[in-house]
Amino acid sequence: MLAVARASAPALIARPETPRDFPFELLRLVGLADPLRATVPAAVQECRAAGIMITGDYPQTARAIAAQANLEAGDTLTGAELEGMSDADLKERVRSTTIFARTMPEQKLRIIDALKDSGEVVAMTGDGVNDAPSLKAAHIGIAMGGRGTDVAREAASLILLDDDFTSIVAAVRLGRRIYDNLRKAMAHILAIHVPIAGLALIPLLFGLPLVFWPLHIAFLEMVIDPVCSIVSEAEGEEPDTMRRPPRRPSAPLFSAGFVVWSLLQGVLVLALVAGLFVMALQQNLPKPDARSLAFAALVATNLGLVLVNRSLGASIFAAFTRPNAALWWVVVAAAAILAGVILFPPARELFHFGPLHGDDITVALACGLITLLLLDLAKQLMQPWHLSVVGRSNP
Repeated sequence: MLAVARASAPALIARPETPRDFPFELLRLVGLADPLRATVPAAVQECRAAGIMITGDYPQTARAIAAQANLEAGDTLTGAELEGMSDADLKERVRSTTIFARTMPEQKLRIIDALKDSGEVVAMTGDGVNDAPSLKAAHIGIAMGGRGTDVAREAASLILLDDDFTSIVAAVRLGRRIYDNLRKAMAHILAIHVPIAGLALIPLLFGLPLVFWPLHIAFLEMVIDPVCSIVSEAEGEEPDTMRRPPRRPSAPLFSAGFVVWSLLQGVLVLALVAGLFVMALQQNLPKPDARSLAFAALVATNLGLVLVNRSLGASIFAAFTRPNAALWWVVVAAAAILAGVILFPPARELFHFGPLHGDDITVALACGLITLLLLDLAKQLMQPWHLSVVGRSNP
């Protein structure tokens, strides 16, 4: 707020020693505001769980800004009040305080330390020289790239090129998507290697003909790993990506539940493919034909695993409706490779496969569909447990 006043004096009268001695007349009060960007309220709405704002403004100004930004109303703590508080009292107060107003640089540093001592992951934004200690102390210091000082940029972990708060929200969203997709890919890789290893060992343990030779396993590895990586990397974010609480920093990437869920998928595929191979031998199907049938079934069940692991909690319908162009290119490529190996005589002889008929293809596709349906049912029945182990954790 600026006060605008005027004063005049006859020319013959001696001027006062200081301007304050003129008889000023108050004309107007002028308010200056730095308005929020139009995108800030929606961005803050997405990350209200982190409803902390530290500002040097007066409490009334800070509360007004918080209301415009859709920050939840809560306690307001000023720098003067903070100055007389002990570290223990401040640690307790930060749990309920939404706005810290009129704070000095050293007080911001105390606030960050109190939040860190409470187990919070602290991100701090700043642009001035005085913000450098806080930017350095926070887990993630974010400096303004446009109007930020060199000192602030050097002390920060990240630099915003556009000085826009929505960029921070976009980075959080992208980070959660990458983390989710990484776990999806690992769940798929761990699951598909269970039947590959099992089908290589079972014949040795039970005196059955070999299902896969080293050539088959090498070929599968060349196909499965790229398929898993391409599809998972192209997966979009989960619908609740920005509505769920953050994961614990100490939460392991591969928890025991995560491994159990992946092994459950792999064991189901192993049981289906191995059972199909044994049944084919019992029906006096030639060994090359039984081997090609098991190979086709494994490819089909692998696609079922891809669809199951596309989402952490969505149903089977979302697996088919969520956009992912890479997925359908992969399905077409896998079908083409399988058809080439089975139908092209030189390739079939190289892999020691026998010809497949229409009913054989139907049985192999049925294995993939059974895998998809049973695992989707298991995912829905174990929803709370599954969500906690496949990619989400309590705050």
